[in-house]
Amino acid sequence: MAANLSTWTARIWQDIQPTPGRWNGALRIVLASVIALILLMTLRMPFAGLAMYYIFLVGRDSPAVSLRSAMLSLLTVSMTIAAVLAVVVVTDNDPMSRVLSVAAASFVSGMLLVSSTTPGFAVIFGFIFTVLMSLWETHAPAGPLVKQMLYLLGAVSLSVGSVVFVEYVFGRRNAAEELQKERILRYQALETMFSLYAQGADAAQLSPAVIHVSRLAVAGQYAMQRLYNIIVERNLDPSMLPIGVRVRITMQAQLLDVAAAFGFQYPTLSDPALRQRCAHIANLCHYLALDTVPPDLRKQLAEEHAVGPEPTLLDRVDLVLHDIISMPMKGDLATSKKLIALPSRQVPFLIPGALWQPQTIAFALKISFCATLCYIIYLAVGWPGISTSTATVFIAGLGTSGALKQRLVFRVTGSLIGGLIFALGSTVFLFPHMDSITSLVLLVIAVVFFSAWLVGGRQFNFIGLQTAFSFHLVVFAGFSAPTELAPPRDRLVGILLALVIMAFVFDLIWPVRNVTAMRNSLATIFRGVGVLLRESAAARTTAEFLGPADSFRDLVGKTVASIRTMNDTIEYEFGVDRIQHQHAGDIILRASLTAVAFFWNGYAVLHREQDRDFLTEPGLIKMRAILANGMDAMAQSVVRKTDLAMIEPAALIDGSLLTHPRYGEYVQNAIARFEELQKFVTQLRTEP
Repeated sequence: MAANLSTWTARIWQDIQPTPGRWNGALRIVLASVIALILLMTLRMPFAGLAMYYIFLVGRDSPAVSLRSAMLSLLTVSMTIAAVLAVVVVTDNDPMSRVLSVAAASFVSGMLLVSSTTPGFAVIFGFIFTVLMSLWETHAPAGPLVKQMLYLLGAVSLSVGSVVFVEYVFGRRNAAEELQKERILRYQALETMFSLYAQGADAAQLSPAVIHVSRLAVAGQYAMQRLYNIIVERNLDPSMLPIGVRVRITMQAQLLDVAAAFGFQYPTLSDPALRQRCAHIANLCHYLALDTVPPDLRKQLAEEHAVGPEPTLLDRVDLVLHDIISMPMKGDLATSKKLIALPSRQVPFLIPGALWQPQTIAFALKISFCATLCYIIYLAVGWPGISTSTATVFIAGLGTSGALKQRLVFRVTGSLIGGLIFALGSTVFLFPHMDSITSLVLLVIAVVFFSAWLVGGRQFNFIGLQTAFSFHLVVFAGFSAPTELAPPRDRLVGILLALVIMAFVFDLIWPVRNVTAMRNSLATIFRGVGVLLRESAAARTTAEFLGPADSFRDLVGKTVASIRTMNDTIEYEFGVDRIQHQHAGDIILRASLTAVAFFWNGYAVLHREQDRDFLTEPGLIKMRAILANGMDAMAQSVVRKTDLAMIEPAALIDGSLLTHPRYGEYVQNAIARFEELQKFVTQLRTEP
C-alpha cells in the first residue's frame, strides 16, 4: 500500500513539473478568464459559471484554431437551443416528450462522440441539451425561459470571444518551427542520456539526463499534436518537418516513455554489450534529430531488431526506433507538403464507416440510458442540485471500462478540489470578507491558474478541467457571493449518482475492456490498409487512390494516438487479469506502430503521379492483393483470437522484384513490416 502511494505521489509530482509551453498556456487561460469574468459580471449574464468553463474547452492552439473552435462552439450552442425550442413547440411542452427528447439527444451525442472527427462538440450538444431542457421542467412562463436560453448563447459568446482575443494577441505564430524544435529537443535529450550510458557514466552524471527525458515523457504528445493542428488549420508551410509527422509525434512520445522507464530502472550500466547498444541508440537519435538516417545504420538496426516475446526495456527502445526509421523521412518525397501535414479541409466530419458500426450504436445506447436515467431520477426526487449527474454522463462517458473509471475517479477528485475545497472554502472563509470585484478577480486568477496548470499535464489534466468546472458552477450560481453550503454538496451527490449508474451499466451490464477496444482499433487499421491495397489496383489514376488514402491517413493518426491513450488507462481496470491485459496492450500498441510504418511505406511511394508504375506493375499488384487478404485475416484473428495462417515471404512476390533497382526497397519494406505484424498477431492469440 505504501509503495503504491509512493508511486502515485511520484507520478503526480512529475505531472505538475514545468514543460515547454505550459506557463504560456496557463497564463493565456487566466487572462481570458479575467476578461470574461469582468464582462459577465458587468452585464449580469446568467450561466456565467458554464460560460467561464467554456474558456477551457475552446481550442487555444493558434488564433485561427481558436476562431474556428469558437465559431463551432457557438454554432453547436445555437443548434442545441433550436433543437430544444423545436421539441417544446412541436410537442406543446409535453412532459413525456421532454424525457424522450433527452434520450434521443443523448443517443445522437453518443453516436457523434465515437464517429466524428470533432467529438468535443458532441459532448457539448448532449450536455447543453439536457441543461436547457431541464429549464422547462420548472413550469415557468415561456418568455423568461426563452430569454434565459438566449442569455446562455450571449454568455458563451463573451467567453469564447475573450479566448479568441487573447490568442490573436499572444498566440503562436511559427508553429512549424516550434514543432521542429520540440522534436529535436526530445531526440537530443535521448541522445544525451544514452551517450552517458554508453560512456559508463555514474549515477550522479546520469540523473539529470534521465530526469530531463522523464519530464519530456510526462509532457506526452498533447502539446506537439496541438502544434500540428495549428499547421493544418492555418495551412502553414511544413517543409522543414519529416513525412508523416503526426504519427511520428505519437511514436516519439512512446520512445520517450520506454526510454524514461529504462533510465529509472538502470541508475548505471556496466555491461559492455548493453553499453554498445546504448551507443548505437544515441547515434540513431542524433541522426533522427537531423531527419536523416544513414543506410548502414538502418541496416544495422534491422539486423539487430529480432527480439523475443518478452522484450526488455532496451528491446522496446529498439522496437520503437525501428518503427520510426522504417517510415520514409525526406529526400525527393519531401517536395510534397501534403505528405507532411494533411490540410484540415480534407478531413471529413464523420469517420468513414464508423457511424453505423455495432460498437458505435452500443456505446450510444449506453450513454442514452445513463443520461436519461439520471435525468428521470433527479426530476422524480425533486432535487435540481444533483443535475450534475446528467452532466457527468457526457463528461465522463468513454467507451472502455478502464477509461471510464479513470474519468470518474478524476471527475470526483476534481469536484472535491474545485467544489468542496475551493468553492466551499471560499464561501466559508473568503466571501464574507470580500467587498469588491478586485478580490473576486484575484480569487478566480488563483483557482484558474491552478486548474490550467493541471490541464497542461499529460496524466491528470482531466482533474484540472473538473476543478474549474465545479468551482465555476458553485461560485457563479448567481450575481452575488454564495452564502449556502448546499450547492457543493448537491453537485457531489449528483456526481456520485452518475458514478454508480455508469459503473453499473458500463462495467457490469455491458462492459467493454480496454484491451477489447484496442483490438478493435488495431483491426480497424488492418482492414483499412487492406481496403487501400485493393483500391490501389482498381484506381485508374493516382488521384483516385489518394482520395480514400488521405481520409484513412487521418484516421490512422488518430487511432494510433487513441490506442496509446487506452493503453495508459488499462491500469484503471479492476480484476486479477489486469497484468495480462497490460501485457496484451503493449503488444497491440507495438503492432499499431508497425502497421503505421507499413501504411506509410506504401502511401509515400504511391502518392505521386510519376510513380504510377508502382500501381500498374503486375507483380506489385499481385503482392498487394495477397497482403490485403493477409490484413483481413489478421484483423479477424485480432478480434476473434483465432489462429492465423501465416503467409511466407516467398508466396508474396516474385523473387526478381526483391532486388529490382526501382521496386526492390518498396517490396522489401512491405514484406518485412508484414512479417512483423504477423508475429504480433500470433502473440495476441493467447492474450486476454
